[in-house]
Amino acid sequence: VQLQASGGGLVQAGGSLRLSCAASGRTLSRYAMGWFRQAPGKEREFVAAINLSGSNTYYADSVKGRFTTSRDNAKNTAYLQMNSLNSEDTGVYYCAACIAVYSGSGYCVKYDFWGQGTQVTVSS
Repeated sequence: VQLQASGGGLVQAGGSLRLSCAASGRTLSRYAMGWFRQAPGKEREFVAAINLSGSNTYYADSVKGRFTTSRDNAKNTAYLQMNSLNSEDTGVYYCAACIAVYSGSGYCVKYDFWGQGTQVTVSS
């Protein structure tokens, strides 16, 4: 599966953005998904995860209550809604997909496919 992330941009602190991750090549419903980000000079970090159906979601503490991930398998697209953005949210955001999932939660064991990233810049 090929993943294409989009929707990044420049936003003022307190603002919102919605990222999209469009899948091609294979139907997205076959894959659990995740979102990651990488700030300048820092390692890539986990942001959010969602299971195959979208019934389970999980977030990093730093974004909990502000970000929401969802998916529309009919549109082959996953989303990351980001609200109350602050400067620490600046970075390149990546979507990722996996084949193997944990039996209970349905989240990815490891991520096999990655999108190219979309830049999010939050100005203070």
